[in-house]
Amino acid sequence: MSALDAVLLGSALLAAVLWIFAGERLKRTLRWAPVTLGVLAGVQLVTEGYYWQFLPLYVLIALMAVLALRGRAGWLSRTALGLAALASLGVWAVLAVPVLPAPKGPHAVGSATYRWVDASRREDATDDPADRRNVVAQAFYPTAPNARGPHSVYMDGIGRMPPKVTLLPGFIFESFGRVQTHALAGASVSTPKGPWPVVIFSPGYGAPRAFYTSLAADLASRGFVVMVLDHPYESPAVELADGSLATPIERFLPNDPDRTRYMETRIQPRVGDVSYALDRLAAGRDLGPLGGGADLQRVAVVGHSFGGATAALALARDPRLKAGADVDGMLYGGVEAVSLGRPFLVIESDRGVTKHPQLYLQRVESLFGRLGAPAYRYEIKGANHFSFTDAELFFAPPARPLTRRIFGGSRPSAQTLRITADLLESFLRASLTAQAGVQPQLPPGVVGGPVRP
Repeated sequence: MSALDAVLLGSALLAAVLWIFAGERLKRTLRWAPVTLGVLAGVQLVTEGYYWQFLPLYVLIALMAVLALRGRAGWLSRTALGLAALASLGVWAVLAVPVLPAPKGPHAVGSATYRWVDASRREDATDDPADRRNVVAQAFYPTAPNARGPHSVYMDGIGRMPPKVTLLPGFIFESFGRVQTHALAGASVSTPKGPWPVVIFSPGYGAPRAFYTSLAADLASRGFVVMVLDHPYESPAVELADGSLATPIERFLPNDPDRTRYMETRIQPRVGDVSYALDRLAAGRDLGPLGGGADLQRVAVVGHSFGGATAALALARDPRLKAGADVDGMLYGGVEAVSLGRPFLVIESDRGVTKHPQLYLQRVESLFGRLGAPAYRYEIKGANHFSFTDAELFFAPPARPLTRRIFGGSRPSAQTLRITADLLESFLRASLTAQAGVQPQLPPGVVGGPVRP
C-alpha cells in the first residue's frame, strides 16, 4: 500500500467514524470532508490506477457526499456508513500492492526475462502436434550499485489473469504490476571479479515463478545468478514466446487418488526445462544484459515442492549440475534409488505442521543413504509449506496471523524466506565455490545440520 493509499483510507475511515458518532455541530463541520476525500481519490485514481480493493472505499466516500448534501444522517444512513467503513477495512485483508522484503546482500539486483522455444521437444500438454515446448526463465543477478531504471514486472498475465491463480482468485493479482520487486529490469550484470555461480530454480506445482521473487532477489543480491523457471500449462499464467498466455491443462489419470502417477509423468518435461535453460546459458547468445555473467562451471539446481523433486531428478540426469537442493518437496522419478554423487540439501517446513507423508520421509532417507557426497538437512520449526513463497506477503500485516493459522504455521513468512536464503547461500558457497563450508548461524527453532560430511 502506497503512502497515498494509506492517507486516503485512514482519512475516510476517520471521517466516517466521526460522522457516525459526532453531534450535529461537528457534522456540519464535516460536510466538506467528502470534497477533500473525493479530490484525494481522484489523485489516487490518476496516479496509481483503479484496483478492486478500494471499491468499498469509493462507495463510502460517495455515501458521505450524499449525506453532506442532505445535511442530516438518520440511523439507517449511519448504519450504511458503518457497513461501508467495515467493508473498506477489507483492504487490510488483501493489499492492493504487496510489499516484498528488500534483499539483504551487498549487491544491487538486475533482472531479465527469456521466452525460449525448444524446437526438439513437442509440447505434450496440448493436442496440437506442431506445438513445441516453451521454456520461460527470469534471471536475477548482481548489477552495478548505481544502476537505474524501472523495476522488473512481478508476474505474467497482468490484465488478462485466469479465474484462479494457485489458491486465490485471479482478479486479486491485477494490481500486482506495481509490486516493487527490488530488481531493475534490463540492468546489465556486474562482474567485478568474473562471472557468478548459477542457480536454476524450479517452482512448486501450480505456482508461477513470481511467487519466488523475494527468495530469488535475495540470493542474487548475495552474488548468484538465479534463473527462476515457469513451467507452461502448470503455472497459472505464462506468457509464451509468441505472446499468448498459457494456462493450466491437467489430465489426471484414473485410479490415481493421490496423483502420484500423474506427478511422475509431469516431472519429465520439467527436468527437460532445466537442461534446456542450461543449454541456452551455455550457448551464450541472446542473453542481453546477462551476457557473460554466468559461470557455467558452477551451476546448482534448486526447487520448492514439486520443483524440489525436479531439482533432485535434474541433478541425477545432467552432469553439468554440481549441486542440488530440495525445499519441502516429495521426490519423484525414482531419484531416491540412484546415487547422485554430488552435494545435496533438503530444507523442510515444520513436520508437525505440514504432516509430511510417510512416503516422503522414506524417499528422502533413501536418497541420503545412496548419496555418496556431502548432504545437509534442516527443519524450520513454525514454517508451513507455503512459507517459502511470497504468498503470505499478499495479505496485510494484521491479516497474516490469520492466514498462518489457516495453513498451520506460526513463523512469519519473511523470517522463513530469510532463513532459507541463509541456508542456501551457505550450501551453495560450500558446493560451488572455493570457500570452505560456511556453517550458518541457526536461529531458534531451526534444527538440523550435515547428514553426510
